[in-house]
Amino acid sequence: MARKTQQRSLKQPEITIIGEGATERFYFTNLRRLKGYRYTCKPRNFTEQSLDEIQKQVDRVLADRGIAVCVFDTDITRNNPTERAKFEALCQKYKDRKDVIICDSMPSIEFWFLLHYLNTNRYFATANDVIDVLHKYIPDFSKQEKFLSKEKWVADLLADHRLETAIQRAQAFGTEGESYSNLPKAFEVIEDK
Repeated sequence: MARKTQQRSLKQPEITIIGEGATERFYFTNLRRLKGYRYTCKPRNFTEQSLDEIQKQVDRVLADRGIAVCVFDTDITRNNPTERAKFEALCQKYKDRKDVIICDSMPSIEFWFLLHYLNTNRYFATANDVIDVLHKYIPDFSKQEKFLSKEKWVADLLADHRLETAIQRAQAFGTEGESYSNLPKAFEVIEDK
């Protein structure tokens, strides 16, 4: 019995990606296969979740002594004071924790994809506004499972050092502009494992 407890305590914490929808789920699922990253990315962690549900998922991961990487869009916080307060409370609750990584994007994760191709942090009101520009670089981009489930679009994001470029751009812009992405925080954790 003591040996099992000792082995469990020496084990590296498991990273779990938690997100709010299919786009995040398929991006991280395809990314894991293409890059060989080690993290858990289960469909149940990506079910069109509210911030309240994301927090419940985080608490479940923490109860298992894991690391929670939370990936979600914050466009709703622009015009909805209730959602902004929930977002701020979530960030405040976990701000000093190294085992909870908040990776929000304004207005959406599609802005993160756009940073792989374009150096901008201009104002985008909605995910659809970002997708309109993203179509110049990924003409068939769609939020439909038929498109998202294919690895090719993620492989294209990785080609020609685009991931590194996107990380550098997002870090340079920070969160001060109208559009931003904190996805580089996820890569700091998953590339370290």
